[in-house]
Amino acid sequence: MLSSPFGARYVGDMDRMFDTYAELVPLMMDFYRDLHPKQRDDSDFVYRQAIRAKAFDALRGLLPAASLSNVGIYGSGQAYEALLLRLRSMALPEANRYADLMLTELRKVIPSFLRRVDLADRGVAWSNYLSDNRRAMEAITERILGEDGHGAESATDSESSVTLVDFDPEGEIKVVAAMLYPYSHESELQVEARVREMTVAERIGVMKAYVGDRANRRHKPGRALERTFYHFDVLGDYGAFRDLQRHRMMTVEWQALTPLHGYVMPEAIEAAGATQSFEDTMQRSRELYEDLVGPFPAQAAYAVSLAYRIRYSMRLNAIGDAPPRTAIQPTGPSLLSDRRPADARATRRGRRAPRSQR
Repeated sequence: MLSSPFGARYVGDMDRMFDTYAELVPLMMDFYRDLHPKQRDDSDFVYRQAIRAKAFDALRGLLPAASLSNVGIYGSGQAYEALLLRLRSMALPEANRYADLMLTELRKVIPSFLRRVDLADRGVAWSNYLSDNRRAMEAITERILGEDGHGAESATDSESSVTLVDFDPEGEIKVVAAMLYPYSHESELQVEARVREMTVAERIGVMKAYVGDRANRRHKPGRALERTFYHFDVLGDYGAFRDLQRHRMMTVEWQALTPLHGYVMPEAIEAAGATQSFEDTMQRSRELYEDLVGPFPAQAAYAVSLAYRIRYSMRLNAIGDAPPRTAIQPTGPSLLSDRRPADARATRRGRRAPRSQR
């Protein structure tokens, strides 16, 4: 893409997006200082870092999906094999190249686990199978739902971002039965039959005993809460999605990142008087995407800012992670927390982008 006629424009637009981000960081820091004055018992360092983190959070939507980040992964040989096979099947040329680079390095460490990856009748056949299926599904989706699978949907989507699509109506009974099962000598069907005879108060009593006295969120009861499920359809900004994808274990399927679903203007940006700069960046991002998506459909998403929304389907168990939260502004006199502040000094393409704070 960079060697095409769009290359110079892409680099220029990326630089302008990062320039806008850099220009607004001091403005947002001043805004948060006024909103949350330093308290007498706040140390200078912690207060300064907390202010910086809030400013980075508010502005991260300006950053494009092309922002560079450092990623470290750890896995078994089988997991790496599956990862490489899928990377080699993707439409994005960059993913294919990284698969080759990773294969070269991994074979220096675990060669016996990766013998099949580039064999024509094994790994290559598997990757071809995945890529053939992807192309077939893209074609049939376009035929059934319309171009790009958008159908009748448009950027006027409802602001409601999380929809409960499906759940287990007997989840309560199954969860209580699962709580009792390890401590009994009956079959699961027998335990479940007894739970059905219990009153609501009795079931609540079992749940309270099972959960116990949770002093903090890290005190997690047990696997019984995984017995039921909830299935959500989520429309949220791409930055929040990547946070959820990176930090949470779940079953999730996501659609391609586009400007189709629009974005929600952060309240802090409006309050700080930076609306015009934010909107200009979003418009530039959208126009660049629309020009790139024809000749470079796989790479066009790089141009999309993190504030644009993406739709994905997520299946959670009762003890699993919640859908991505919306931005919540603190209401108390101090905004200090025990989280680690971000390091978001980079403002140019090719330099390190800020860590997202959740």
